[in-house]
Amino acid sequence: MTLHPLAFMILKRLALGLVTLLAISLFIFLAIELLPGDIAEEVLGQSATPETVAAFRRELGLDQPAITRYLAWLTDVLHGDFGTSLASGREISELLAGRFANTLFLALYAAAISVPLAIGLGLLAALYRGSWFDRTVNIATLSSISFPEYFVAYILLLFFSVKWGLFPSIADFGSDASLGTMLYRTFLPALTLVLVVTAHMMRMTRAAIINLLAQPYIEMARLKGASPARVILRHALPNALAPIINVVALNLAYLVTGVVIVEVVFVYPGLGQLMVDSVAKRDIPVVQACCLIFAGIYILLNLSADVLAIATNPRLMHRK
Repeated sequence: MTLHPLAFMILKRLALGLVTLLAISLFIFLAIELLPGDIAEEVLGQSATPETVAAFRRELGLDQPAITRYLAWLTDVLHGDFGTSLASGREISELLAGRFANTLFLALYAAAISVPLAIGLGLLAALYRGSWFDRTVNIATLSSISFPEYFVAYILLLFFSVKWGLFPSIADFGSDASLGTMLYRTFLPALTLVLVVTAHMMRMTRAAIINLLAQPYIEMARLKGASPARVILRHALPNALAPIINVVALNLAYLVTGVVIVEVVFVYPGLGQLMVDSVAKRDIPVVQACCLIFAGIYILLNLSADVLAIATNPRLMHRK
């Protein structure tokens, strides 16, 4: 039985993604190994006796060779066991579940605002190319993309929270909050992410549309009397979906994996905040698990971008 070319491409990309994730897991483990100091001494403190440190190292398996520990950790991860937190003694999978749900909620909240906004602004900028609207949008997006996330976050905090008192400065909404409360308390971190990622998607949408406006079929549509809006929406946009989908997927990956700074600024109980807290406590198993999850999500969304781009434009499957 012959596989459909798209199905074969998906399987090939999945295999490549698994190999990439395996390489990243090795890199994460080696990076942890290269950290200065002894993990057992850092966890137990300076008052611990050498016998206690040695016993704790045996308990953690630190007395074994690095390759043995890596293979044991990788085997446990493949079985869904990320180990136990050194700081709290809880199962890491239990810690990750709630935090990952919070991070996903924040990313989807920001994506629901930024994706339609960016595509709409990009289409309007292409439609009114060279006008005051186009120039204003380009200046605004270039300004937002030029500032780091923490700077945008503190500016929003200064005005919306400190001066005007419209939104809370801390985005922690507890465990039993309603959807309205969650949307309200996470508006500022979501707005920070929107301002950061909208520029990329808007400029790519504008560039992809403008690049197609010089094509012969677009000229033919204009000669037939089609309005500029119809030319862009009916003729240019379907053929520009591939690069737009790619940049949207990449920015969605950033929304999930790049929220660490935003979560720390707004004390948001997400995966990024958990990773930063674990680094401060030298809770290495939690740090490894967070890094691996971020890498897996990024690889998966990149794969989704490739598949959707080819599904909208099958010509990308064949080499020129």
